[in-house]
Amino acid sequence: MDQNTTENLYKETDIRQKKIDDLKEEGINPYAERFGETHNITKVREMNDGDRVSVAGRMTFRRTFGKFMFVQITDVFNKLQVSLSVNQIPEDEYKWFNNFVDIGDYVGFTGTIYHTKTNELTVQAESFNLLSKAKKPLPEKFHGLTDIETRYRQRYLDLVMNEESRKVLVGRSRLVAFIRNYLQENGFLEVETPILQGAVCGASAKPFFTHHNALDKECNLRIAPEVYLKQVVAGGFPRVFEVAKCFRNEGMDASHLQEFTQVEWYCSYWNFEDNIKFYTKFIRELVTYMLGKPEIVVGDKTIVLPEEFNRINYVEKINSILKFNVLDYPDVEELRKKVLETGLFDADEVDYLKTCGAIIDYVYKRKMRPDIIEPTILYNYPACLVPLARRSDKDPRIIEMFQFLVNGEELCKAYSELVDPDIQRETLEEQAKAKAMGDEEAMDIDEDFLLAMEHGMPPMSGLGMGIDRLLVMLYNQQNIRDVILFPIMK
Repeated sequence: MDQNTTENLYKETDIRQKKIDDLKEEGINPYAERFGETHNITKVREMNDGDRVSVAGRMTFRRTFGKFMFVQITDVFNKLQVSLSVNQIPEDEYKWFNNFVDIGDYVGFTGTIYHTKTNELTVQAESFNLLSKAKKPLPEKFHGLTDIETRYRQRYLDLVMNEESRKVLVGRSRLVAFIRNYLQENGFLEVETPILQGAVCGASAKPFFTHHNALDKECNLRIAPEVYLKQVVAGGFPRVFEVAKCFRNEGMDASHLQEFTQVEWYCSYWNFEDNIKFYTKFIRELVTYMLGKPEIVVGDKTIVLPEEFNRINYVEKINSILKFNVLDYPDVEELRKKVLETGLFDADEVDYLKTCGAIIDYVYKRKMRPDIIEPTILYNYPACLVPLARRSDKDPRIIEMFQFLVNGEELCKAYSELVDPDIQRETLEEQAKAKAMGDEEAMDIDEDFLLAMEHGMPPMSGLGMGIDRLLVMLYNQQNIRDVILFPIMK
């Protein structure tokens, strides 16, 4: 912000403060208790000429023609024109409005709907109420709010000034509502599971830790709701889902945040192929609902979601890149040596990776994922990647898992769930060894989860989908912070 802009801001703030002081001296409270609104702005725009309304909003525009003026009031959904004239309200009240009401103030109007000569629906004000006085001015209208940090820190201003932000963040609410309705219509019951947990389990991620004073116990914020949702299924709920806030104490970039929202669902008696069929139909209907047709725009490219997605066998593709079968090298040092022999990576790229799964995942993220542009199902993953997924009956080195990718971004992860308690204990013990070796993303041995599994869990398949990343894709945004109301800032 340049010096002139700063000086003008201080000057304008002083002027507004004086108006507030003057109003209070006159016995007028510039912050009203309430307003008897009969219709919101959107409803008014659906009404007919001659209808009487009381409507309120933030004033974002004013144009005065002597004893007549047009103003515009807005909310996040819509805007509405209001006209004021000395022919409808007393001249002294008109002058008072002109002197004391500023852009940014909240105002309520009562009047009659009509259309102007340019066919603009307008409320002809017969009375008004100053509802809340803004001490600071809004950003300059024609330049808008363009500073990225200010947009994130003062999201309320971003919503007032930027139509794109309003569209995206209203769209977020529409998206979550669609997900809930779609799953409920397909027999899924929404449940809630703990955010504060006693074991790190459910995904490979570095957690946030906190101390529970009353119990004198170390806890972590959940990285995923998976192990609790499976216990709910074990309790007799055939189909469950949760829209879950999750936390991972990892890096921050354009597609990752430490606090994020995902939906997870679990269905008894499904395997991952059932989930592929369900998700394919779900994601096409979701995109159609949000955007009007089953296609998205990524950059300047339009991507159509077909009725059947392209498929890539993960293990086969990784093997074709490395020129050897990764499943034949279960020892981390042997696998590291083979990967380095390919010449695709330097030692400093893979030396710090502690497990076979971490090495394979690194190869995938560098050499396979960026090239997957069209909507694609990746399936058949090495078992070392996910300790909670079911091993294939044909080859226990492979898990029955899939991910859906568009433009190099993963939009969901799903698998046939592991419900064998003996194998599950073995995989979690391997995780504990990896953690002891310094793998900060490894899971704990969750004895409560294992106990539930020992009492019996039905065959099932679950799916997790990040809502924030999906919104980035739907609205062709550049940064995941653009789809979150209040992203954490430094």
